[in-house]
Amino acid sequence: MSSLTKNDTSTAVEKAEEYYDSSNADEFYFKIWGGEHIHIGQYNYEEEPIGIASKRIVNHMMSLLDLNIFKRVLDLGAGYGGGARYLATQRGCHVTCLNLSETQNNRNREFNKERGLDRLVDVAHGSFEEIPFEDKSFDVIWSQDSFLHSADRARVVSEAYRVLKPGGLFIFTDIMKKDDCPEDALGPILARIHLSTLGSFRFYYDEAGKQGFRLKRMEDHSNQLTMHYSRVRDETLKHYDEVVKLCGQEYIDRMLTGLGHWVDAGKSGRLAWGITLFEKPGTP
Repeated sequence: MSSLTKNDTSTAVEKAEEYYDSSNADEFYFKIWGGEHIHIGQYNYEEEPIGIASKRIVNHMMSLLDLNIFKRVLDLGAGYGGGARYLATQRGCHVTCLNLSETQNNRNREFNKERGLDRLVDVAHGSFEEIPFEDKSFDVIWSQDSFLHSADRARVVSEAYRVLKPGGLFIFTDIMKKDDCPEDALGPILARIHLSTLGSFRFYYDEAGKQGFRLKRMEDHSNQLTMHYSRVRDETLKHYDEVVKLCGQEYIDRMLTGLGHWVDAGKSGRLAWGITLFEKPGTP
């Protein structure tokens, strides 16, 4: 463990689980954030639909991997499983979704069954700080914008290394702070996610190096973070009356305030986002 206590980590896990299990969050993220894909997208223009941009980043990340029917993938913080189904459909690989929210997990399982993918995509309840799988179980570890909810990201990197096979790949995006951004500049954002810090490109590079990972690729697409939060805010305002009926005015107004903090921090250059790809040394 890091200098954080086990209680700090447990509290962060419980907060994230409670939030994403709530009916308000479920309705909002599914209806507004991107449907099956609740992560930052890769936009070609300012008003591009969120769902299209969200699928594009999945396709781009997939293109960096050599996936086939023999590969096993673990998706950490899988949400509704949109990325997992895309990988399984496009490459035929087996994907295990690990996710805290049983509300999201149940939607995920329903989608998999409806589309005949339940043999290729399975869903497990659990935390990425304590991954409930054996050592060297997976060829690829995949995650999109989930690690910001962890109170012990060093442990997340360590766990990813443990369950990855030699020669395996660890690819993820995360919502981070710029390397030179002081934590006290992110007060409203950190308060919203109930944590005291965000990761950074440097943080992940250092922690992965301690485990033995080798960096293969790092892409900085920080401008996409600001674009995405702006698009979500615009869509929320556009469908304000509708989402208020679904989620309640207090939730939506608080969400709009929070989205404003993310947009402001992104525009001021305090936040970072992009793709990081590490390799675990060794022969598969």
